[in-house]
Amino acid sequence: MSEAGGGRGSGSSVPQRAPWSLVAATAALCLVSATSVWPVGAAPMSREEKQKLGNQVLEMFDHAYGNYMEHAYPADELMPLTCRGRVRGQEPSRGDVDDALGKFSLTLIDSLDTLVVLNKTKEFEDAVRKVLRDVNLDNDVVVSVFETNIRVLGGLLGGHSLAIMLKEKGEYMQWYNDELLQMAKQLGYKLLPAFNTTSGLPYPRINLKFGIRKPEARTGTETDTCTACAGTLILEFAALSRFTGATIFEEYARKALDFLWEKRQRSSNLVGVTINIHTGDWVRKDSGVGAGIDSYYEYLLKAYVLLGDDSFLERFNTHYDAIMRYISQPPLLLDVHIHKPMLNARTWMDALLAFFPGLQVLKGDIRPAIETHEMLYQVIKKHNFLPEAFTTDFRVHWAQHPLRPEFAESTYFLYKATGDPYYLEVGKTLIENLNKYARVPCGFAAMKDVRTGSHEDRMDSFFLAEMFKYLYLLFADKEDIIFDIEDYIFTTEAHLLPLWLSTTNQRVSKKNTTSEYTELDDSNFDWTCPNTQILFPNDPLYAQSIREPLKNVVDKSCPRGIIRVREESLRSGAKPPLRARDFMATNPEHLEILKKMGAASSIDAEDGLRFMQEMIELSSQQQKEQQLPPRAVQIVSHPFFGRVVLTAGPAQFGPDLSKHKETRGFVASSKPYNGCSELTNPEAVMGKIALIQRGQCMFAEKARNIQNAGAIGGIVIDDNEGSSSDTAPLFQMAGDGKDTDDIKIPMLFLFSKEGSIILDAIREYEEVEVLLSDKAKDRDPEMENEEQPSSENDSQSAEQIASRSQEIDLVDQESPEESSVNSHPESLSPVDTDSAASVSSSEQDSNPVENLETTSLDGECTDLDNQLQEQSETEEDSNPNVSWGQKAQPIDSILADWNEDIEAFEMMDKDEL
Repeated sequence: MSEAGGGRGSGSSVPQRAPWSLVAATAALCLVSATSVWPVGAAPMSREEKQKLGNQVLEMFDHAYGNYMEHAYPADELMPLTCRGRVRGQEPSRGDVDDALGKFSLTLIDSLDTLVVLNKTKEFEDAVRKVLRDVNLDNDVVVSVFETNIRVLGGLLGGHSLAIMLKEKGEYMQWYNDELLQMAKQLGYKLLPAFNTTSGLPYPRINLKFGIRKPEARTGTETDTCTACAGTLILEFAALSRFTGATIFEEYARKALDFLWEKRQRSSNLVGVTINIHTGDWVRKDSGVGAGIDSYYEYLLKAYVLLGDDSFLERFNTHYDAIMRYISQPPLLLDVHIHKPMLNARTWMDALLAFFPGLQVLKGDIRPAIETHEMLYQVIKKHNFLPEAFTTDFRVHWAQHPLRPEFAESTYFLYKATGDPYYLEVGKTLIENLNKYARVPCGFAAMKDVRTGSHEDRMDSFFLAEMFKYLYLLFADKEDIIFDIEDYIFTTEAHLLPLWLSTTNQRVSKKNTTSEYTELDDSNFDWTCPNTQILFPNDPLYAQSIREPLKNVVDKSCPRGIIRVREESLRSGAKPPLRARDFMATNPEHLEILKKMGAASSIDAEDGLRFMQEMIELSSQQQKEQQLPPRAVQIVSHPFFGRVVLTAGPAQFGPDLSKHKETRGFVASSKPYNGCSELTNPEAVMGKIALIQRGQCMFAEKARNIQNAGAIGGIVIDDNEGSSSDTAPLFQMAGDGKDTDDIKIPMLFLFSKEGSIILDAIREYEEVEVLLSDKAKDRDPEMENEEQPSSENDSQSAEQIASRSQEIDLVDQESPEESSVNSHPESLSPVDTDSAASVSSSEQDSNPVENLETTSLDGECTDLDNQLQEQSETEEDSNPNVSWGQKAQPIDSILADWNEDIEAFEMMDKDEL
């Protein structure tokens, strides 16, 4: 979440620096004139079409915001599948992701300034009154300092900024007397105890009521925090100081930034992902521009824009030079080791780096911004959304997508910088995908798996704070916005802070700690205020010429050579290094090469580290390939029409839905419901998809019984009440140890919560049709059109179904292990039920969707290779919790001297976003 603009009157003293102007850290900074010539093939979009798309964004916001206010408020967030509010402690714990929830009506506060940007001033005034009347900031809840700062403190300050603007205009908010600012100040003081460390870096979490006192606070014992968590405070804290005159907030935020700068790796000028808040030692020494670091870089540049302090610009430029030297491998941005920056730390990228092209626009470095943005767009066109993580050959690494706005943000800034209507078409695609795949009757649901199109019962507050803001601004003309947005800078949560703060209450002493530690190359500043003639040298085809070579980069699966071949180029005439995919333990030459790695030269040492990394990733990939991917159950009948997609576990028997045509049919409950004997109601399930309850017999036996009754498919619903794919790893249904070739119908598994949605629909409509497939299918346009005249009644009916799901007894589970990386993390902690043995890969905690459970009666975990043999003994589809232990790497004996490095690579492979 990033990028915004600069500011007029920044008060800086750097000579020959042109004035900054908001979106014109895109606009004035590197914006091509509105009279730019459009590239051939990208005709300008008509004013009428832009207005139509803008109105579509307004309608989408109304759908999301209206359902939150109707079904969730005053809860923090809306659960769009079950049409109710998410209240901390009343739902199963999702680990770190729940640290954003503080029982302070998070979505309402996060949406305040969005209402004004979208010209909903009456709704804004009503929302402010609700915040002042209902929101309590003194709750006994442990929250993330980072998330509370950017979402709540930022939301209150953004709301205050636009409230005083509207008051000055004389029509709205005439009663307002800085009440939001007073709430922001109260919250600021509640966050200050987190900075009570020797380093000045804040604790990652704090109790809103008790601070970090023990034992009431239940926090304050952490030792690590992420770089972005400690380095993304300066805009909100400095704005609070400038608004109120209380300098303490800006002082604390500056001290944290100073400490991070001092602790950067001096030879590479890079920072790690995680740091010890007491000692300043780097805990995770990989470095990139995505999760854990992202907004630290963003805030260095924007702090210069807002506060006019040259040291922030100098630091940013020093880091940026290192990023472009080591991390940027156009169009990719790959993590490296801070001590060995020529060596990649991983071969996958996370979705949060999608903000970086927008930051590059603010910097004025347009070419790499266009390249990376185009690569990301190609990934989106392949999967409809940007997966949480994807590999360098563009396969899905983590399949979730929580409706992140970073790509829309970069699209907006690239359009402002280039005037190229291509980016309007990109925005149009984003709108279409959101409505087609994420829209549900009660809002917009996050994608559980971009491959299947299944949904997750979450709609994060940042979706309303950022996505609709950037999409609306993308299509809006200046006259469509009731204030001059170039007078403001966007925070990382897209909250608006006025640029006149740069000259207000400047009482904080500024210690320039930059020049003490580095000699800055003057060339670092060449792009501070670029000349558009340099960016676009009289060539209207400039942006298109950069994009064109990348049009098919995803389809071509990105040749391996694009990753990193710098060090190999040093060996002209030498043999290429040994790669893990080519290694053979029986080859004496390979073993000899392996022994020499790390002994002959620094180049050999890097070859050795690369080989270990590749070997670990190869082993991990082989384990993943043995698992069956998740499937989808899509409700296609009235009034859902394919909007609701449920994540389903596959079966190890029956037809493979990825190779066979999907199965579509109406559902019917079997009798007996457990399906463990001959059905007494064959006429009811004949030609339909049978619903069966889990338990009392083998899955294969259930399948045979409903198949004999004439069913065309089966859905097994978990008998463990309250289980949910949101918190538990899905599992694959095992066979019975016998030949299962006689089973010809597809079988899928749903947890209790997802199954209840289908059962509630049956009670409401009787006739419910579903689609069993490997991934969600496009909705039927004809059915969509039929839906329009009665859409209001349909929505109400669907909401009634969802309201019945509120009766599901969800038991709160504590996460066994929580990650300290909070830069918008998606740490979904698995909650094992008593029904299955976990089959986990090295990423089980990070991606429950991709880690499927398998069952065996004896309760012992078995390798998938030996599973069928083990099942031939005794099995049942109900089992105690068991964890799958990872296989030892066969190469370990050869690489015994490098155990420390191997562990580091494994940690990087397992770490969570």
